[in-house]
This record gives sequence, C-alpha cells and structure tokens, in this order.
Amino acid sequence: MPPLSRSGSPPRRSPRLAALLALVLLAALPALPPVTAAPASAAPAGAILDPVPGKPVESGLGVVVEEYASFPRTEPVPGPVTDARLRRHARINHLSELPDGSGRMAVPDLNGRLYLVQNGRPAVYLDLPAAVGPAFFASRGLGSGLGFAAFAPDFRRTGRFYTVHTEQAAATAARPDFVQRSTVNYHGVVTEWTAADPAAAVFAGSRRELLRIGFTGGGHGIQQIDFNPTARPGESDYGLLYIAVGDGAQGLNNGEPQDLTLPHGKLLRIDPRGRSGANGRYGVPPANPFTARPGALGEIYAYGMRDPHRFSWDRAWPHRLRLGHIGEHAVEGVYEVRAGDNLGWSEREGAFVYDKSAADACERLRPLPEDDARYGYVYPVAAYDHDPPANWNCRSDVGRAIVGGFAYRGQLVPALRGTYLYGDLVDGRLFYSETGAMRRGSQRLAATYSLMLFDRAGQRVTMRSLAGDTRVDMRLGQDAQGELYLLSKANGKIWKITGSRAFAACDTTGATLTQLTAERNWAPVTPAKWRFPSGRVTLAEAGVARPGPRRPYEYAVLTAGPPLGSVRIDAEVRLDTPVEISNRDVVIVFGHRSDTRFSYVHLSSDNTIYPHNGIFVVDDADRLRIDHQWDGRTGAEPAVVDAAWHSVRVVHCADSGEIAVYADGSRHPLMTAVDRRAGTGRVGFGSFDNVGSLRALTVSGKPSAAGRSPSGVSGKPPSVR
Repeated sequence: MPPLSRSGSPPRRSPRLAALLALVLLAALPALPPVTAAPASAAPAGAILDPVPGKPVESGLGVVVEEYASFPRTEPVPGPVTDARLRRHARINHLSELPDGSGRMAVPDLNGRLYLVQNGRPAVYLDLPAAVGPAFFASRGLGSGLGFAAFAPDFRRTGRFYTVHTEQAAATAARPDFVQRSTVNYHGVVTEWTAADPAAAVFAGSRRELLRIGFTGGGHGIQQIDFNPTARPGESDYGLLYIAVGDGAQGLNNGEPQDLTLPHGKLLRIDPRGRSGANGRYGVPPANPFTARPGALGEIYAYGMRDPHRFSWDRAWPHRLRLGHIGEHAVEGVYEVRAGDNLGWSEREGAFVYDKSAADACERLRPLPEDDARYGYVYPVAAYDHDPPANWNCRSDVGRAIVGGFAYRGQLVPALRGTYLYGDLVDGRLFYSETGAMRRGSQRLAATYSLMLFDRAGQRVTMRSLAGDTRVDMRLGQDAQGELYLLSKANGKIWKITGSRAFAACDTTGATLTQLTAERNWAPVTPAKWRFPSGRVTLAEAGVARPGPRRPYEYAVLTAGPPLGSVRIDAEVRLDTPVEISNRDVVIVFGHRSDTRFSYVHLSSDNTIYPHNGIFVVDDADRLRIDHQWDGRTGAEPAVVDAAWHSVRVVHCADSGEIAVYADGSRHPLMTAVDRRAGTGRVGFGSFDNVGSLRALTVSGKPSAAGRSPSGVSGKPPSVR
C-alpha cells in the first residue's frame, strides 16, 4: 500500500502540558499524554479524499471452506426491532475453543444464547436472558446483547468464564461503575460465572458481576473480552482480562476516547480475581501503563479508539497484540497495540487528522502535521478505506467495516503461515497481510491482499453466496490448533478453512509456440493496418467500429499451431498511442472461434469506465465484462500508463473457466475471472481504437483434438473478416 501522508500544520499544546511532558521524560518514564484530549489542530489545507489509494492486491490464492456448524434461528430480546440489520438468522458473534482439552467450541449469539459446539453440533450451554432477567437487551445497536464469552485459562480446574452483555438502563436499578457524560441509556455488563462442573454440557453454578459501564448510544459498546492465550502460569499477563470498550458512538463529538478518566474508547486490562478496582470486585494490574498517573484510570491499557472490533495475540514470538479498528469516515485499520498506546480517535482517524468542522463529509481527513511524532499517536500497520454512503461521492473504495482476525500459525493452510487474516464484516471479503510487513512506525502500510474462497468441489464461492445475503455480518474464529473459521449472522452458519487452492493453476503444457512475429503467422481484421518489423507485431493504424456485436475494432489472430484449450500467453506489449491521450488500450485475445465468439483481456491506462482494463467475453452479443475486480465504478489498477514495454501473462483454464492476468512479473494477478464460455480457440492481439505493439510472444497450451493437423499445425484459420 502507498505511504501515509505526513505533512500539514501542527496542533497546539499549552506550556503547562509541555512542562508536564518534560517532567515525565526526566523521570525516565514513557511519554504520557494528558488526562483530557489535546486541542485539535487548525484544519490545514488539502483534504485527503482517497486515504488508502488503490484496492487490495488480488493474491491469486484461495482458501477452501467446509461447513462446520449451523445454528437455530433466534430473535432479539425483548423487541421490537426497528433496525433491519438486527433481523438475522442467528447473531453468532465469535468462535473459540475452551481451554480444557475437550475440543468444545464456544459460540455466543447476541440474542442471548451461549452455545458449546462439539463435532459440529451446537447445544445451548447458557441462556443469558433467563439467567440475568428482563433487563437483558438485544433489540437496538448492532453489538447489543450477549457480545462475547471468554473462558479463563484455568477453566478446567476452576470452571470460571466471563461474558459481556447489554442491559437497558431504564429496566434495571443497578448503577454503572463508569458513565459517559451524556444521558446513560445502556449498560455493558461484564459477569464472572463459575461452573460447578466444568465438564458439564449445560451450565450450573454461580455468577457475580465484575464491572458495569454506562453508555449513551446503543452502538460501540463493549466489543470483546479475552485472555492472552500465549501467557503461561507465572507470567505477568496470565489470567488478566482484556476488555475492548467502544466510544458509545459519542467520541466524534465529545472527545472521551482521549480522556483518561473514563473507560470509553479504551482497551482495558483487569485482574478478575483482584479487588483493587474502582468497585472492589476486580483488580488493577500494577504493570498497567497509567496506574501511577494522577486522575487516570489504572484499568486502561491503551486508548483513543472508536470501535475496537476484535483483537488477538500472535502465537509466534513475540506474541504481538493486533486489533481491528472500525473508522468513522473512511479508514479501516489494523493496529499493533502495546501498553500505553494512543490510537488517536477522535483527533486522528488512521494516520490522518480528523477535522470535525469540515462541512463536506468528503473533506474530514487532513494531512498530519510535520511534528506529529512528538504527540505519540500510534497508526495502523495495515488498512483499507471503506466505501462511504453513495451520496457522499467520496473516493474511498473498499468495504464497509473491518473485523479483526488472527495471525495464522496453523497446519492446514501452509500458504498462509505468517499472515494476518482479517475481513470486511459487511460484505464478507477476506483479506490478509504479511505479518513481517506489519511494522509499527513505518511510513508504509503492509499490503492488503484479497483471498478467494472455494468449496470442497473446487468451485469458487463468496461469503455472500455462502450466507445467502449481501450483508454477511462475518466474524472470524480460531481453535486451539490455530485453524480458522468464518461465521455469518445472515444464515447462522460457520465454515472451517481446511486448505488452500491457487487460482488458474491448471496444466498448460502440451504445445509450445515461439518465434511467432512473422507476418505469415497472423490473420488481421484489416491487413493494411498492420506491420511486422523484426521481432514485433504492430498495429500501426487505429481500427474503426464494425457492424455486429461491440468488440475490439481491430485485432489479428495467431494462425500458427493448433487451437488451444487451457492456454498460457506470455508477451510484452506497448501502447504506441501518445501518453497524453486518454483511454489508451491494447487487447490480448484468447479462445477465438470466430469474429463474434472470443474472449479478450483489455489492458488500458484507465480503469474507471466499464469497457476499460478488464476481462471480457464476446458471444454473438455485445462484449460482457466478467472480471472480479470491476465493482461498478472502478476495475483493477491501470495496466499500462506510459510508453514503455510491459510484460503480460494471461492464463485460461478450460475445465474450470478460471482466467488470470499478470503484469510486469508480479506473482499476484492483476485481474481474475471465471467463465466457461471461453472454450478452445486461438489467441490474438489488437486494440479498440488505438495503436500498439507486441513482442517476445510465447504461447503454450493443451491442443484441441478437433482441428489439429498431423503436422501439429492447424489448417485454414478462422475468418476474422
């Protein structure tokens, strides 16, 4: 991904705060920010309209998924539900394995049931609304209800586990331990449960309330509670409970995520067995970063968050803690979080100044000040930008909201070891970044790669097709072996990732054709427009539109060799139309059967209109775009933007219909598609209404039995006139 912007005018600090920071430094302690938010810097000129330019890189790698479990339909309690996004089959929210060696998986449903799953069969372990009473609330706010369950690392011996759920303030007499400064409408409640028999299939035992936090809004509540699974008995982090607290959907306006006197917009760390906390029911670990700071909550581990949505520890040393963070305006980020970190919200979104005063919704992100490092904000190690509402007309172009995931250290998918998997919870796209490239303080984000999904039969699927809905509500889970799972609220199902599959990796050996640039090997649409200088094939004069289906105006078919099914085309291409002219293009033809039945790859300097820079099929009808990269507004990054030669590889697998296009030696495809209409045929080169050249052409593939002469050279070429 491109580097983040780091220019602009600095924010202002008071002399008193500067002096305080100096004293802290002299005391040889980490630089700590003030208890309350620093004044926002004056909005510099130059809004950032596209904070993370480009789209995720298509990896060319897919994971194989198999259905693991299916859950019964549930309804939000107590109702009525006014938000259609809460009307899901089952609001399953996470999957984790109990730390007792039983192989049982815990799956909470926001609507109130905690399931244990064994051998793919879910059974209700705890009915939370029945246990806590009528104050339980899951009918408003996407995270309301039974949000999470975390089993203590010594659960097998102690039977202790923890849940977080939502209660409506008006329905309970309980008083929160902490509240936002506005009216409190909801409570997030962390509860400790102790099972009388940890091996029992249904919970029976006792409970006690650990912590209660009041929220104004129904969103961005307590999103996750969890233990560090990499900590061992005797280590300082063992048995400590981390609590990801959102800003209650209020941080945009009140600055509370920067206020160290409140837990909102923070990652907390507490000792559930201690008693030194604010209410005497939990402890504050002495090693927490703000325990010695007057006025600050000792429970705070890190702060400056809007909606921290899933954190996890890498099982490989040094066990980094990574957190997915849902942005307000555009930036969906993955952070490596350490004690005392400030992620910046709502002074920052991602690595940008967040300008609350901007009237135009597209102009709220601004460059960082030149001396930004002095303020100690921590920025993402990987990020993509989410697509805002259509009426904003901004340039952000990927996804809707991030869901954090896991660094993969399992055994079933060797190709993914050493990567961090995450996704977009709304549309269900799955991404990864290389953990080695996710570096704190780097001027460059780790690249975000897209992962494909396949079923057991090798058919390409998507989370939308598996969930049966355009809103997937995807989450990720992990078992004790480090293997990963995908969950969807849309249909209440879980799939396990069981393997990987390379896209368009078919066998294209059989016939190999080289030294193909002689004029005798080509059949152009209009021969007078073509030149064949030594080692090159050149379309020297632009073509013109012809009757019939819309298709490239001018191209030449390679007549040497037999027609090919599965085929690999390697070549170098150059656009000879001057660079200053827009919409420059050349095309690579494959699967050519006639002038109205073939497929082609369009390599263009533009990717913002339908006919450009994509994969197309002509089947006795106007060309149809089939590449996965086209989203209705933009396609893959432009393939050729200059006057230089560029290497291109096109692979077409006849059996699966998979098509992959590579540019300039990249191991990741620029474009991909699946189309079984692209059958056996010939290859070619051309353009719509531009000029260009081809050289270094090699074609290899599986010959078609029909049309192959005894000499291995086909007879009469198909007509293109």
